[in-house]
Amino acid sequence: MNKDFTLLFNLCSFILNPRNMTTEDKIKYTEDTLDLDGKQEYTITVYAENRIGLLNRIAIIFSKRKINIESLNSSASEIDGIHRFNIVIHEGYEVVRKLARQIEKQIEVLKVYFNTNDEIIWQELALYKVSTDEIAEKVTVERLLRQYGASAVVIRKDYTVFAVTGHREETDALVKALEPYELIEFVRSARVAIIKDSAGFHEKLKEFEAEEPGEELVENEFLEKGGKIFTM
Repeated sequence: MNKDFTLLFNLCSFILNPRNMTTEDKIKYTEDTLDLDGKQEYTITVYAENRIGLLNRIAIIFSKRKINIESLNSSASEIDGIHRFNIVIHEGYEVVRKLARQIEKQIEVLKVYFNTNDEIIWQELALYKVSTDEIAEKVTVERLLRQYGASAVVIRKDYTVFAVTGHREETDALVKALEPYELIEFVRSARVAIIKDSAGFHEKLKEFEAEEPGEELVENEFLEKGGKIFTM
């Protein structure tokens, strides 16, 4: 019995050793053994009415807790009149969960979600300004731009501006690759992200309306008789 147990233990140890796993197994093993107290990158998605002062109040919630915002994007959402904020931070699960609850207490906020990178589809846009002469004279630069899927936005005699969309690691890698070839300027946008397992926030609004339907509109019977009623 002891020999069988030892054999089983050794077999399990071999399978769970990261050196003996495929890439897919390593990802699955990492997800299953994730320490919820450990810090990692989270994207917080906020659905809210676009009111003056809301962004400032949300920023104060982070600054009070001394949490640095890595990226912040605000845009219109799929629902007319409702804006969507994507906020990227590097924190532990419990901290992020409490932050989300705190943000939801704001009057204008309808719903807050938070997700790890493997739960979302995300992209960032980067612009690169490079000397046009460098591109024309050196084939290496042109190859690099093709390799990273760069597209020309503006072409002038003195410089050319290229755009690349992708993850931060990809846009950073192109910066390093272009440094020897007179990279004049570089700028990157904030993250835009879509949650993989989501039917859209408009479905949530339907659920809210079903749970708490608005009061039925009652027509004012005196509305068209104002002149007669209020005339002295």
